[in-house]
Amino acid sequence: MVLTIGVLGGGAWGSTLAGLLAEAGHHVQIWRRCQGAEGLQALEGVELLVGATALVGVKGIAEEMRSWASRPLLSCSKGLDPASGKTASALWSVSCPQWPLVVLSGPNLASELQQGLPAASVLAGHDDALLTELQKELSTEQLRLYRNNDPLGTELVGGLKNVMAIAAGICDGLQLGANARASLLTRALAEMATVLDAMGGCQETLYGLAGIGDLLATATSPLSRNYRFGVYLAEGLNRDDALKRVGATVEGVPTCEAIAALGQQQQWPLPITENVASLLRSELSPTDALSQLMRRELRCE
Repeated sequence: MVLTIGVLGGGAWGSTLAGLLAEAGHHVQIWRRCQGAEGLQALEGVELLVGATALVGVKGIAEEMRSWASRPLLSCSKGLDPASGKTASALWSVSCPQWPLVVLSGPNLASELQQGLPAASVLAGHDDALLTELQKELSTEQLRLYRNNDPLGTELVGGLKNVMAIAAGICDGLQLGANARASLLTRALAEMATVLDAMGGCQETLYGLAGIGDLLATATSPLSRNYRFGVYLAEGLNRDDALKRVGATVEGVPTCEAIAALGQQQQWPLPITENVASLLRSELSPTDALSQLMRRELRCE
């Protein structure tokens, strides 16, 4: 079945998704931020909306669309809002509570998909019929889609892995070696599990494509913005200069701030997130941040 699809966001991720959907035979329109609120009206009649903007833009866009008729929305924005601690789909639900929401997340580096390389991802939601329909209509030979019923957990791990990718980039930028990176990422999984459990996500999600799958891609590849940002911090750049050098949105930065604040409020043990947050505030050097993690109290694993 051919769908009319509106993609919100013309950045690397939005453009990549639009291209994949068009290649699958669907009619696709892209809205770019430079088109403003008036440009959104061209998408009011589409059958499916795909939210692929940076998280910071979700709230404002959702408010502009609050009067629109209900239709499914595929939320592809990763991270947590520092002001509210909400995920992208939660921000959408505030303004558009009647819309059926599905989350898309997984190890999907945009530049690899643009080269035609294969990947897999997860559709997460509570409506099994809608999930099955979207899985059938949106899957391609290049991008295979699986499904689960844990949209919250899928969004949480998709945001958290960006924080861990920054830490991995710092580790590699300091040339601490494969053993140190493996140790760091193993503890990163444990830290992600702590947040997932506390916020009501399913632990199984951590060990799927949206969790460990996305973590392995994002925390080991120089194609990842978050990983590169960490490398630049290790090379001595401050936060602002490292962001400028990346030259694109680094979602792990606001997510780190949001998770660190929640962890402090709830007294969750989040040493990796806390040390990255301290580094972003210039309270620790990259060397000190990683050294503190490696010198943590000895205990059972």
